[in-house]
Amino acid sequence: MDLLATFAALLGSGGFIADDAAMAPYLLDWRKLYQGKAIGVARPRNTAELAATVKLAGDAGIAMVPQSGNTGLVGGGVPLPGGRSLVISLERMNRVRSIDPANYTITVEAGCILQHVQQAAEAADRLFPLSLTAEGSCRIGGNLSTNAGGIAVLHYGNMRDLVLGLEVVLPDGQVWDGLRALRKDNTGYDLKHLFIGAEGTLGIISAAVLKLFPRPRERVTAFAAAADLPATLALLGRLRAASGDALTSFEYIPRISLALALEYVSGSFDPFETPHDHYLLIELSSSSEGSGLRAIAETALAQAMEDGLLLDATIAESEAQAKKLWFLREAIVEAQRPAGAGIKHDVAVPVASVPDFLSEAIAAVGARLPGVRVLAFGHLGDGNIHFNLCQPREMPAADFLAMTGEFNRLVHDIVARHAGSISAEHGIGQLRREEIRRYKPAVELDLMAKVKAALDPRGLMNPGKVI
Repeated sequence: MDLLATFAALLGSGGFIADDAAMAPYLLDWRKLYQGKAIGVARPRNTAELAATVKLAGDAGIAMVPQSGNTGLVGGGVPLPGGRSLVISLERMNRVRSIDPANYTITVEAGCILQHVQQAAEAADRLFPLSLTAEGSCRIGGNLSTNAGGIAVLHYGNMRDLVLGLEVVLPDGQVWDGLRALRKDNTGYDLKHLFIGAEGTLGIISAAVLKLFPRPRERVTAFAAAADLPATLALLGRLRAASGDALTSFEYIPRISLALALEYVSGSFDPFETPHDHYLLIELSSSSEGSGLRAIAETALAQAMEDGLLLDATIAESEAQAKKLWFLREAIVEAQRPAGAGIKHDVAVPVASVPDFLSEAIAAVGARLPGVRVLAFGHLGDGNIHFNLCQPREMPAADFLAMTGEFNRLVHDIVARHAGSISAEHGIGQLRREEIRRYKPAVELDLMAKVKAALDPRGLMNPGKVI
């Protein structure tokens, strides 16, 4: 029996895809930047099948590319154009294994769609707080492998902060069962952190124990216009202090992003009669009814207006109004594609440096290319800004995209001067693999290489990604 037939026999009906047309969606990344090749797509149903698949591929010297929802933005989940690779899709490993409301944990397989995990938690009167634009299609394995962030990192942390234990299939086919639901465990190295954020280069996460939280009983959503960039930072501090750190989200939206949403996305609207340069989408939440959060928000925003930090503000009167305000946050992302060719940067700087970084970077790219549209928006509360550039309206897309390397260097050098990171929540993948060599210390890169060599000495796990 040849190798492909062996995979097919191992994985059963629908478990192995070798047809070119059927494989095509697994070989192209979401942004259509990377097109790879593979000998097939393995779709195991459980950890035993996954481990057997990895062992079989490893014994044959076949490179393996783990894939969850394939919604990544850096080409980390698709194979390289050449060589012999096997895509291992976790989409059929999608069970919620257990939920423990008393321990505030849920144990899920890596192929679980994020939204389904949120819904399972809600059914148990609990909250799983990770929230992303792609939550209806992204999967937990990818969220873990990229250490996903999202809109609630300010309060709950990123994916690394939301995990207690992992189950991982190692490059030799062994299974590490680290599915511990413990809040305290000081018995040596915390191995789960090797695999979170590793983008499948050290092993394949098959399941995880995730933290749950009390479900919010009250939410207050507000949209505000700030006087300037320093005012956004001042308001952030005031709201955190006034609310007892009940601030869940603090999103920055520049006028140009809102204007593009108004132009291209049906259902978008202008929250205020007068346009302003800087907007904030704010959410506070509490697990207690009668928490008084609305009064706290009203007082804080009114005082900020009196002190000149805010030019206007509105607070949602209902859940429907709150959803409309959050719709604008999603619309500014959706509007970028029809607006023209884009050069994207997912960066982070210390929160206190956000205003200075934005001012400096916007001026620098504008000086290099007059007319470039700077769509710098995102999670101001945790320092993560999506510093995206859109082509000037009269410039050919190809000419603009030809400047990608130059703009990357320009923006990332400014990020580095502010002690920041060139990848806040999207990962490294293929897109930033060479670029991190400029910004990470040599000793750090050496340590990463040694970890990779120790766990995957033959370099078969997701080659060509991260390192």
